[in-house]
Amino acid sequence: MAVRIDDLDRKILAELQKNADQSLDEIAQIVGSSKTPVWNRIRKMREAGIIGPTTAVLDAEALGFEACFFVLIRTSEHDADWQQKFLKALQARPEVMEAHRLAGDIDYILKVRVKNARAYDAFYQALISEVRVHNVTALLSMEEIKSTTALPL
Repeated sequence: MAVRIDDLDRKILAELQKNADQSLDEIAQIVGSSKTPVWNRIRKMREAGIIGPTTAVLDAEALGFEACFFVLIRTSEHDADWQQKFLKALQARPEVMEAHRLAGDIDYILKVRVKNARAYDAFYQALISEVRVHNVTALLSMEEIKSTTALPL
């Protein structure tokens, strides 16, 4: 069942995307409402799955994870067993920040965050020892120009 959201819901969501640590009073003031209706709307959107868990965004470079690789994977295997094994391997690796199955020439793209090139090589060697892939291309991000988790509401 799809949940309908209105302009006030969008304003609340935009504020939560900016800073989920804001108090209900602060959000209510910014969106032009009062605390109780804002709380009720947030609760309903959580129950509907529109709002997921609240997490902290960490600074990868400040924690020593200075290398970000985009890994393009082509496979010649597309059966369910291979796919299950591949997905299990990805889930087990915390270095994989994102993984997407693609349409086109490349089958998968991974966003991998590691401390350095040597750490990427260890990740790569472990992955290919577990799962057979046809071709792997790693692209090192030289500079992160934009990164956001905010949806364009």
